[in-house]
Amino acid sequence: HEAFARRRCIVPADGFFEWTGSGAARQPIWFHRPDGRLIYFAGLYESWRPQPDQWQRTFTIITTTPNDLLSRVHNRMPVILDESVVDDWLNPRSEDLDALSKLLVPAPEPLLMPTPVSQRVNSVKNDDPACLQPAETPVRLL
Repeated sequence: HEAFARRRCIVPADGFFEWTGSGAARQPIWFHRPDGRLIYFAGLYESWRPQPDQWQRTFTIITTTPNDLLSRVHNRMPVILDESVVDDWLNPRSEDLDALSKLLVPAPEPLLMPTPVSQRVNSVKNDDPACLQPAETPVRLL
């Protein structure tokens, strides 16, 4: 509760991944804005000491129930803040926690576009632009 009241942040990103299928057939789906602009995840941060002489800052992305598009793939989705409310979310003086709580809703469906991408995403060893190449085999989400 204290982090929500005092330590809100945004996590900018160009998209996020969810998977469909199982085993070797797991297909990553990259959810992103059709216009290519950034999305802003609602987050909370914390500062803590893993050792007495060392501070570390960590964050979490807040999730909510999925919109209809995401519900076909997962039972939750990250909270994506509209650009018009980012300053309200970040304002450390905001004391209207009820108003802030009302921002934690599923994103409107047109905001996100699903793109099946390379299975290279399935390994943390791969971190390059080829991960976002469209999948060779079309995947039906709907």
